[in-house]
Amino acid sequence: MATQSRAPEPIPPGAAITLASSTFAFTICFAVWMLFAVLGIPLKQQLGLNDTEFGLLAATPVLSGSLIRVPLGLWTDRFGGRIVFFVLMLATVVPIWLISYATTLWQLLVLGLFVGLAGGSFSVGTPYVARWFPRSRQGLAMGIFGAGNSGAALTKFVAPALILAAGTWTIVPRVYSVAMLATALLFWMFSRSDPAHMVKSSVGWREQLAVMRDPRVWRYSQYYSVVFGGYVGLSLWMTKYYIGEYGFDIKTAAFLAACFSLPGGVLRAIGGWISDRYGAHRTTWWVMWVSWVGFFLLSYPQTDFIIQTTSGPQGFRIALTPTVFTILLFVVGIAFAIGKASVFKFISNDFTHNIGAVSGVVGLAGGLGGFVLPILFGMLADLTGIRSSCFMLMYGTVCVSLVWMHYSHRAERQRKAHAVGLTQPA
Repeated sequence: MATQSRAPEPIPPGAAITLASSTFAFTICFAVWMLFAVLGIPLKQQLGLNDTEFGLLAATPVLSGSLIRVPLGLWTDRFGGRIVFFVLMLATVVPIWLISYATTLWQLLVLGLFVGLAGGSFSVGTPYVARWFPRSRQGLAMGIFGAGNSGAALTKFVAPALILAAGTWTIVPRVYSVAMLATALLFWMFSRSDPAHMVKSSVGWREQLAVMRDPRVWRYSQYYSVVFGGYVGLSLWMTKYYIGEYGFDIKTAAFLAACFSLPGGVLRAIGGWISDRYGAHRTTWWVMWVSWVGFFLLSYPQTDFIIQTTSGPQGFRIALTPTVFTILLFVVGIAFAIGKASVFKFISNDFTHNIGAVSGVVGLAGGLGGFVLPILFGMLADLTGIRSSCFMLMYGTVCVSLVWMHYSHRAERQRKAHAVGLTQPA
């Protein structure tokens, strides 16, 4: 007897325009969130910052954008994503503008905390767009929205061009402030709201956050701290890396750094499709292995050594050319793009009724990874003098993910096999 294929579940009216407007808004928010990745270069010279201070400056917006993710996810469940997203964008307009008047490191750090709120938009948009689509298409929808991560590449294209055209870095925050205001208004005009998506419940925050007791939340948080935290950390660090390692100017360095940021953002939609088709676990497993190989090769520093041979000393040099380095970074960017989507496919599968709270917790972990990593990159560079030490650190984090994923998945299979055995008739 032939089996009938199931017809695809219909997409409700308003879903497509809501996804498009949300993705555009998130792209601009992410561009603002990554502002100091480029702006920090002239500020480092102007203020005489070392690598650790540069890492702190670049990462400060990531801190506030991460910490706000859990409450934003809860507010999205309760009040709806449209109003939360809109108010969040408006709240950042003035702080962005004020950056152009900052003259000291502490002023920039304080303003960076307020500007960083834009990064919390991910925990608003993810559950907001997911609830517009049937489960079979949620991975793709969240992947398309997550492609707004390409805002990191947008900043690498736009900010250097603005600095070179105006001859001063102060033009960048002013342009970005106006862009954020315009984006908020456009989002409100074109997005939609569905009252059915709000969680009408008297359950308090403590009860909603009780989901953190689930070990799966911690596991997914660790995965996301690698694929998203690593993406943010390296996006903030790579422009400076290219300048220091290869001697490029800021425009060329930012352009090459975008070879990591752009695929790491745009291809997230493909990651959502792959996760829908092949499953979250299999997809994430291969993402980690590709990243493991990539970071192993990237972590090797430029090395000169001499071997004493029968015909005399022979000198050898091991170093990645800018071309090979950029290709490897591009591959890792693709892997991270797919991994960011596959981790959230785990969440949509396992926590259907708590997407906002869980995505907030997991997003917080990823964001904190993005905050801590640039500071650690700077500390390692200052302590060791080896620029590729940042990739050594990333290699270690991927190793942790692979080990944890292997043993947790094996334990889950054993539990399922045991449960099946108990249900079989004696």
